[in-house]
Amino acid sequence: MALWKQQTYWDSPESTIGCRLTTVSRRFEAEGYVPECLEAGVSSPPLITSEQGIIVKVRSSLLVYLLVVLSAFLVSLSFQPALAWAEGFGPFPVRNFQSIQQLVLSMPGDRAAVLKKGVLDVRVELAETASIFRDQGPQATVAMKFETLRSGVFLRYGATERWELSVEVPVLYRYRGFMDGPIQAVERATTGLSPARNALGRSPYVFTISRGGRTVASGREGAVGLGDSTVLSKYQMMPETASMPALSVRMALKLPTGYERQFFGSGSPDVGFGLAAEKGFGGRWVVYGNLNGVVPTGRIAGLSLQPTISGIVAVEYLWSENLSITMQFDYYSTPFHDVGTRVLDKGVTESAVGFSYRLTQYLLWQGYGIENLDFITGSAADFTLSTLLTYRFDS
Repeated sequence: MALWKQQTYWDSPESTIGCRLTTVSRRFEAEGYVPECLEAGVSSPPLITSEQGIIVKVRSSLLVYLLVVLSAFLVSLSFQPALAWAEGFGPFPVRNFQSIQQLVLSMPGDRAAVLKKGVLDVRVELAETASIFRDQGPQATVAMKFETLRSGVFLRYGATERWELSVEVPVLYRYRGFMDGPIQAVERATTGLSPARNALGRSPYVFTISRGGRTVASGREGAVGLGDSTVLSKYQMMPETASMPALSVRMALKLPTGYERQFFGSGSPDVGFGLAAEKGFGGRWVVYGNLNGVVPTGRIAGLSLQPTISGIVAVEYLWSENLSITMQFDYYSTPFHDVGTRVLDKGVTESAVGFSYRLTQYLLWQGYGIENLDFITGSAADFTLSTLLTYRFDS
């Protein structure tokens, strides 16, 4: 795989170590509080009223980017840059990691190129996501503080020269996590603790969503179970040329295999459609784009669902034949509407940065961190750190 053509490990847009190097938040709130007991024996400080407060989050994404890029640069110093060519590893296979919105099908980031006929990719992925929300509207109240470890096995197979099939089976584990301490240290050293983290500081684990005075969603600490599985298909309509990008059409079907009682699955199938494009520039740069639409079925926690759209734009720089650095922007609309809390009613905007490194001829390692940009929307997960390994069985 030293220089595979359209099917080298540059074809493997799979990566994932959710890595949050830093999250710095600051919120300015107007007034209002609603003292509640979120769990037995745990008293909670006042809720932040979304209608009465103006919340501004200040994120130190630049520091995240600098640290990751610097780390990748130091690793790359031991390699001599190879001759330039625009054949990348692909965008990161990100998805909406927001703990409730992720129950609806989210098509992961992908490139337009497909695997060669008979080639099989096996990917193992780990993603650690920190979630913290504290919001109350006139209709609904949300209080969450936990981390979710998402472990997934992803198989891709080149059925024909233009058609690729894949399937993913995830396992989810929800617990109090390990990133709260480092996050608090960063916040204290910069802008101070965010209101949500400050309010829930004495609660190691919280998961409660109520609507109309009734609890509609909750989950116990230490819960583990299957998530919903996904079957995907990709057909390349047009290969890349000197003047035109590669273009593929995608389809996805979510199967309700998840543990619904613990909110690891929706209990209903979803269908998705999308387009993927990619184009190389200047020998070492590759630009990727995805646009997807999803039609969910059923309900989640008794709440009705609506169709969603999502999109990504990614730019990859090829440092050498073994190493690349990618920056990515992701957007997901929400499947909920008129719930009464911004955590569910608003979409998600995020940025991601990370690396792709070929360890051996057939083994690819990728890692990335996702920083939420919820000063635009306000419902993204706090931070995700992801890593993944992909092994290729060549025909």
